[in-house]
Amino acid sequence: MSVPILKQGDYLIASIQSALSDSEVLELRDDLAERVGQFRARGIVVDVTALDVIDSFAARALRTIGSTAKLRGAETVLVGIQPDVAMAMVQFELDLQPLHTALDLEEGLAVLRRTARGGDDDGP
Repeated sequence: MSVPILKQGDYLIASIQSALSDSEVLELRDDLAERVGQFRARGIVVDVTALDVIDSFAARALRTIGSTAKLRGAETVLVGIQPDVAMAMVQFELDLQPLHTALDLEEGLAVLRRTARGGDDDGP
């Protein structure tokens, strides 16, 4: 199952609907890297609301998405991390740098707008 990637203005929105296999995570990474250039996107929002777990492989792939996008001129915001997932990520010391995080899609888009204006914070 591929992840739908929508274009909204200067931003790409990838909404993960269910748990992804490792190959699907890599496909998402590659698709986003390609579409940043294709659409000249200035930002990416990755919505992980539907995920019950973010393992070390997925966290590493998300970091790669953020790093690749940044090298191509776009910022990346991860939104919708469930409380239990966030606590597990902290316990396992999973680092998401250079990703920004926000509570939901609306706040994620606000983070991208602020970043585009020159601010560089991780929250609303």
